[in-house]
Amino acid sequence: MIGVLALQGDVREHRAALEASGARTTGVRTAAELEAVDGLVIPGGESTTLSRLIRAFGLEEPLLLRLEAGLPCLATCAGMILLSRGILDGRPDQLALGVLDLDVRRNGYGRQLDSFEAALEVPALGEPPFPGVFIRAPVVERVGEGMTVLARHDGSPVALSQGPHLALTFHPEISGDDRFHRLFVEHVHALSASSR
Repeated sequence: MIGVLALQGDVREHRAALEASGARTTGVRTAAELEAVDGLVIPGGESTTLSRLIRAFGLEEPLLLRLEAGLPCLATCAGMILLSRGILDGRPDQLALGVLDLDVRRNGYGRQLDSFEAALEVPALGEPPFPGVFIRAPVVERVGEGMTVLARHDGSPVALSQGPHLALTFHPEISGDDRFHRLFVEHVHALSASSR
């Protein structure tokens, strides 16, 4: 069972891509719902709004505890910002859980009008290149030693992993290509099987 944090963003699109990849899904809005999942997707959205909603729903501590305990997470766009160690241009009250050893700059590629799509070479996914959809996407400014870079765009990391977590600066759920979701579902399944 893979949960999608259902506070803001492309919840329906992520659930559809996960279900097409063989997973059962549920929306996550409470600590009890979070406790019941084997993996979690934190979708894109507006990172400062997501920060406020996570706190308003009492999810900050449960989320941090589960992620630090090894709950696999696919974090996209604003989700990556929330899991980062440092937000270089964030608000003082903005949530940075520090689960991923990286620093990011919000909207690093520009505003909504600067959105674009780029063909990304992702060796872990094979051919063809992955259609990365960048919408007010963060730019990764620092990558810690524990992070693995899976793909770059113009030299900048755009897909990374650390332990059980996968972080993308772009939106795979609206790309029409489910390979990142399949990769995540396979990863969650493997971790669940090994823990039995």
